[in-house]
Amino acid sequence: MTNTDLILEQSRCISHEIRNHLSICEIYTQIIKKNLEDANIENTSINNALECISKSLKIMCNSLLDLKSLNNINPKNCDIKQLLEEGTKLAQVYIHDKDIKIKCNLKNTCTAYVDENKFLACVVNIIKNAIEAIPEKGEIKISLDVKGNFAHIKISNNGTPISKDKQKTIFEEGYTTKSTGSGLGLHICLTNLKAQNALLKLNKSNSEITEFEIDIPTI
Repeated sequence: MTNTDLILEQSRCISHEIRNHLSICEIYTQIIKKNLEDANIENTSINNALECISKSLKIMCNSLLDLKSLNNINPKNCDIKQLLEEGTKLAQVYIHDKDIKIKCNLKNTCTAYVDENKFLACVVNIIKNAIEAIPEKGEIKISLDVKGNFAHIKISNNGTPISKDKQKTIFEEGYTTKSTGSGLGLHICLTNLKAQNALLKLNKSNSEITEFEIDIPTI
């Protein structure tokens, strides 16, 4: 891979991650608008500000398509249970108007040498995908099991399964099941976790459950 190709690939990955979190900001502007309407509060200044924020977010998302930068890993000792709790909290916004319950089974914890932001982004991305796989009502389960020198994180949902013919290519760049998807999310997760000595895999996907697993060495 040439330096130009590397820069292009990394810029697309960075753009995808930033756009995911900008979308959280956009969703919250819509929530604020709805709360104002429900409370019968009319405030032109606030409405204008929210419209400007929404517009700016869209402009930034489009501008990020031209981003060209290297993706550096900056690891440190992190509490995995804490990161999973934070990731779950951040991903809750994607539920929006769906009836989805997220159940966490995080009985124990451990410390791992990871890039906090990139690891968190992977957790949010996988939970986000789980939410999007559930049409209206469903359940997402997140578990943490520490055995020996490894932490095993499982994130599952009972939404629409991944077809068998797609399961082998799900981590390839360009794979997506969404009409507006970029096909970068799981590819980025796999790449970033691999750079942190972690493994991301799809355990199973059928009519009852779709389960992803992250295996990461502990300290």
